[in-house]
Amino acid sequence: MSEMRFNPITLDWVVMAPERALRPDDFVRAAEKLVRPQHRDGCPFCTGNEALTPAEIARTSAADGSWLVRVVPNKYSVFNAAQDLQRKKNGIFRSMAAAGVHEVVVEHPRHDVDICDMSAEHLTLVLRMYRERYQALRSHPLVESIVIFKNQGQRAGSSLEHSHSQVMAAPVLSSQVIMRLQEARRFHELEGGCLYCAVMREEMLAEERIIETGASFVAFMPYAALSPYHTWIFPCQHQTAFDEISDEEIVELAGMLSRLLRRLKAAAGAPDYNITIRSAPVGEVSSGCFHWYLSVVSRISQLAGFELGSGTYINSMRPERCAERLREVAL
Repeated sequence: MSEMRFNPITLDWVVMAPERALRPDDFVRAAEKLVRPQHRDGCPFCTGNEALTPAEIARTSAADGSWLVRVVPNKYSVFNAAQDLQRKKNGIFRSMAAAGVHEVVVEHPRHDVDICDMSAEHLTLVLRMYRERYQALRSHPLVESIVIFKNQGQRAGSSLEHSHSQVMAAPVLSSQVIMRLQEARRFHELEGGCLYCAVMREEMLAEERIIETGASFVAFMPYAALSPYHTWIFPCQHQTAFDEISDEEIVELAGMLSRLLRRLKAAAGAPDYNITIRSAPVGEVSSGCFHWYLSVVSRISQLAGFELGSGTYINSMRPERCAERLREVAL
């Protein structure tokens, strides 16, 4: 039987409708298993093709001087280097320059290695680079928000095979971020604590949606998960911004994320997915109301007319069952 659940962090009502998974589907297609080479001529992210990208911003090098992780400007950047942020009005409409930063993190020198195939040690290097870029961009005079994300697979929005992620720094806050921040402030004023910490405590008490707990992080599926296998990884101790993470915590997070992605591949048939690090807006770091976390959203289901028309999600698989299936995976 269907039920509706409320997510106190996102303020979304989600319809849990497991019967929807039994619907006939005329459009089911077998997943293509493409064999990719270790190196591809013409791929701008492969070793030896570095001249195909804009000038390098940062890199992590091996002992022999070769690169392991590198960062370059996005050749097709959403943002530009405009300095004038003056807003223009045309009647009720407003506009401003799309000033900001758009970078690409090339996660591995080999073309055939996806993030779920990387060792935890290499994933540690990727997360350290995320932190380095976050710290560098936080002092940028135009930046209000920083988003670190990865699109894994075509259904998740990726246009290139070679494993990479992106860092975008924008001069404004989205309505979604503002709404979540306002709700976190409201909870702090009324309850005298952190909304995210409260949600995490409730999930750990319930246990049924927990996937893994560690000394510094916990991975769980939220009570009102927006889609099948929608997973959050929270720092156990309150941290407002992503760059507060220590070296030791990065090692633990890399191991937990590596295991989570391998579990997802085994339990859900290697779906495409998006990984996002949600951190406090630059101007809100000192407030302490926000609590950064990492989100993994599988692209098993698609948004359709009801979701787009109402803003309410339909999840065809209860998070308790999804978490159980991930816990059952032998690593």
